[in-house]
Amino acid sequence: MSVSVGVGRRVALWRVQRRMTQQVFADRIGRSKSWVEKVERGVRRLDRFSLIQQVAEVLRVDPAELLGTDRPSETDKVAAGVSAVRAALASYEVFAADSPDPKSDTGEVGRWVEHAWSTYRHGDYPRLLRMVPDLLNVARQLHSARPSAGAGPLVQAYRVTAQVLVKVGEAELAWLAADRALATAGSDRLLAASAVVPLGQALRGLNQGRLAMAATIAAADRIAASTGPGNSPEHRSVYGTLLLQAGLAAAACGETHSVGELLGQAAGVGARIGVGQDFRTASFGPAAVELAHVVAAVELGDARQAVRRNETASRRHPWQGLPAEHRAAYLVDAARAHLEIGDFPGAGRWLVEADRVAPAEIRYRPSARTVVGEVARCGPQVAGVARLATALGLMKSGVELLV
Repeated sequence: MSVSVGVGRRVALWRVQRRMTQQVFADRIGRSKSWVEKVERGVRRLDRFSLIQQVAEVLRVDPAELLGTDRPSETDKVAAGVSAVRAALASYEVFAADSPDPKSDTGEVGRWVEHAWSTYRHGDYPRLLRMVPDLLNVARQLHSARPSAGAGPLVQAYRVTAQVLVKVGEAELAWLAADRALATAGSDRLLAASAVVPLGQALRGLNQGRLAMAATIAAADRIAASTGPGNSPEHRSVYGTLLLQAGLAAAACGETHSVGELLGQAAGVGARIGVGQDFRTASFGPAAVELAHVVAAVELGDARQAVRRNETASRRHPWQGLPAEHRAAYLVDAARAHLEIGDFPGAGRWLVEADRVAPAEIRYRPSARTVVGEVARCGPQVAGVARLATALGLMKSGVELLV
């Protein structure tokens, strides 16, 4: 069986699983029904990675699923981890006959939460996904027995769950977890504001930039109104993070003026915080704002501006103190900028560096895998990129699987 026939059959299987007719699917990808019929029969080939990516986005699957490549065992573990997290989120303790006594006290659950955040910051997403179901269980038990003491740990448990789900491309499930965090936070403005951070990320992952922008700005305004000039660094960090997320959401909407205004405000907050602070796992400070300007430029389609800003940022040391997941995610965006201006060697270098900093950021994020595939297709001669693409199942022995 040729690769193209295999891809067509997989498209048909996923289309049926998503309960789409051929006509509905055709409308969503901007093609004719006859084109879809030919692809699914293997008469017409999907011979461009950008087209594979478009089809995968409509079907809500990783491009590798359509290519039918052998997935690394760790990727299978991530899929199993997501299923376990979904089951945990679908477990409603309100229906239990009696609320069980918590098996862990507040301090122990707090340590669980900190361990989860540490795992996230190091970019070990498969491990974190395995941890989440038990973490949610103990945090919910504590909150059920002691609502006041348990609210903070449970909000943070939901929050780290949402953020890792965004990383592995499960934005809808992340939205659910973030919404649970916000509901649990109640009237605690700082807790609620921290919960809006992953909510905004999830909405952006669902291509709902305007909703993400509205939510994060509203939360930032609320926390700003509740604090005075002497507010704590923790408040300022969450406030700055919300402004930064609002700026990125504005970039996703093409709101250039709002991007500059919001990131400018975030820079002012970052300057007050200084370098090397990390409150409520926000990882916010001057370096984070500087990198956000690069990411925003990429989102706005100004790749050359992004490359220029990246050249300046990469020569500075403070951003190297950010968590591994943050740095690796940024390096993928830097690679996107170089790819868009046709600098394939530059894009390849940043991808290889991202894989060194936090391999899971490259290997388990659908968007990062897409960038690797594009660079491998355009410039597989870049040192390390062919090896990386092969490890991701996008190439075999240096030969693209799309032809």
